[in-house]
Amino acid sequence: MPFINSVVKWLNFKRIYQIQLYRDYPLEIQNETLFRLINSAAETEWGKAHNYEKIVVRDDFQKAVPLQSYNDIKPFVDRMREGEKNLLWPGEIKWFAKSSGTTSDKSKFIPVTKESLEDCHMRGPKDVFAQFIKNYPETNILKGKTLTLGGSHRINKTENNSYYGDLSSILLENVPFWADFIRTPPTEIALIEEFEEKIEKIIETALDQNVTSFSGVPSWYLVLFNKVLEKTGKNNILEVWPNMEVFVHGGVNFEPYRKQYKKLFPSEQMHYMETYNASEGFFGIQDNPHQDDMLLMLDYGVYYEFIPMKEWDSENPRVVGLKDVETDENYAIVISTNAGLWRYVIGDTVKFTCKYPFKIKVTGRTKHFINAFGEEIIIDNAEKAIQIACEHTGAIVNEYTAGPVFMADNQKGAHQWIIEFVKTPNDLDFFITALDNSLKTLNSDYEAKRHKNLTLDKPQIIVVPKGTFYQWMKNRQKIGGQNKIPRLSNDRKYLDELLKMING
Repeated sequence: MPFINSVVKWLNFKRIYQIQLYRDYPLEIQNETLFRLINSAAETEWGKAHNYEKIVVRDDFQKAVPLQSYNDIKPFVDRMREGEKNLLWPGEIKWFAKSSGTTSDKSKFIPVTKESLEDCHMRGPKDVFAQFIKNYPETNILKGKTLTLGGSHRINKTENNSYYGDLSSILLENVPFWADFIRTPPTEIALIEEFEEKIEKIIETALDQNVTSFSGVPSWYLVLFNKVLEKTGKNNILEVWPNMEVFVHGGVNFEPYRKQYKKLFPSEQMHYMETYNASEGFFGIQDNPHQDDMLLMLDYGVYYEFIPMKEWDSENPRVVGLKDVETDENYAIVISTNAGLWRYVIGDTVKFTCKYPFKIKVTGRTKHFINAFGEEIIIDNAEKAIQIACEHTGAIVNEYTAGPVFMADNQKGAHQWIIEFVKTPNDLDFFITALDNSLKTLNSDYEAKRHKNLTLDKPQIIVVPKGTFYQWMKNRQKIGGQNKIPRLSNDRKYLDELLKMING
């Protein structure tokens, strides 16, 4: 083991040097990435249709290829799943990540090429550990195992010999054999589709393992850890796995869950690292434990462009590259990748916290906001306002979702919040006031609509029992994996679904 640790640390040192180039030559790296992608796909059906052989500068690329949504590329994806080759990317594509995003109830099948698997999806986790070891050189993380929940969709084979499933399931199926020595539970358990059955099997097999890390979506691990405490009778998870060092989290904002994890892991030696990854690619890593932003990863075969959200509804929105982004501006991400996604609008929004190096925070989704009255509330606003309200009242929020209450006869509009508390505030009215005032401070459009209650009344909060959101997601068949609870909506679909379930 000491020899293996030495080899790993040497490889990590080499990789950290490469990542340092992001700081020194980010624009050059991105330009090189773009033309490597274009040259690779020049002879595909897509490349020929968009004259890739004639593209010599970035402006040519933007003129040749319009912005794409999933519906735009779906005909190509359907053909690839039928076995056709050389469509969006050279060769035959066998793997497709079944997206469990919250923007649509319909399934999306994102191509996963050999290049995207090796150079993006698998490189990301390696870089996470390289960065962690750089930050904490005395770590013993390599002496233990990583706890893995696995995907919510097992791998399925089509009649045309292609495969689809959760991205995490695809990764589990493609990692080298030796990965089983550093991961728990075994692959066959991690790939169990029924979440509650998988939880029970994980508890049966992992309790006696030396677990030093885990990674995934915070909400689903809370379910697992609470079951572990219930099963073992222990007071916290460190009594079960005393050598636990780091939680690599992503998918949702971690702040609403931080207090619960502090209780589960009552030690200053427990660390938390945020990542930004999705079915479409691995994009960001928190490289500095003292800052809450992430380094944009630039050499994974992903070329980035950005649409200013203030122009989102324009007929021809401006699209900028890294060179022209501004800090504290909200952008929708556009990606071109080694999975054959071309100028694909992924649906996430980010803000840059700094340039050189380029660091980001995920602020929400292009379709997850409340703007029923011109208030333009985004997820970043909501998360920060919830955090401030909790700090003022001592409350702890487990889950929530919010949407509009539309104007009616003699009734102003409002925002309705359905909240599941871990610790309910003693004074709910004070919590509502703190939430309302925080949103006013964070968002001038909301403040204007709330002025003298002319357009919007104070927020309405409905408190629901513990386990409500879990049951709702279970009813929607969106338990585990990368499934996320939708935080904001511009209509009442999620609110009404929840209220119908609660009221029977």
